[in-house]
Amino acid sequence: MKIWVDADACPGPVRDILLRAAQRLRVATVFVANKRLSLPLSEFVSTVQVGAGLDVADGHIAASAQAGDLTVTQDIPLAALLVPKGVVVIDPRGELFSEENIAERLSVRNFMQELRDSGVMTGGPSGFSAQDRQQFAATLDRELTRLLKTRT
Repeated sequence: MKIWVDADACPGPVRDILLRAAQRLRVATVFVANKRLSLPLSEFVSTVQVGAGLDVADGHIAASAQAGDLTVTQDIPLAALLVPKGVVVIDPRGELFSEENIAERLSVRNFMQELRDSGVMTGGPSGFSAQDRQQFAATLDRELTRLLKTRT
C-alpha cells in the first residue's frame, strides 16, 4: 500500500498531516509534483518530480497507483480515473470520492468548467479552514485504518 499525493496544489496543513501519518503508520508516501519539493528526510516519504505541463503529475499518479493505495488530490478527473481501479481517493478537505459519487462530482466539475470557459465568473473555493483540516485528518485516519486492516 502506498499513499500518492498530488502535491502541486496540496495545502501545507494537509502535507504536514500526511508526513506525520507516513511516519506513524510506516506507510510509503509519494509526493508527485512538477516542481522541486523540500520535505523532511524519511524512509517512508519520497518525491517524484515530473516534467512541466498540464496534468503530467496526474498522469504519473494514474499510471502508478494500484488497487489498495490511497491518493490525495483535488483533481476530480484524476479521481475519476483512480476510483474504478480500486484506489481510495480523498480531496484535501476530506471528501472521499467513491463509485457512488464520482460521476456526479465529475459532471458538476465539467459543467462549472463550461461556465468558466464561456466567461461566467463562478468564483473560487473558500479558503482552507481549521474545519477542513480536521475533516481531512479524520477521513485520512478512517481510510488508512480500513486499508491497513485489509492488508494484514
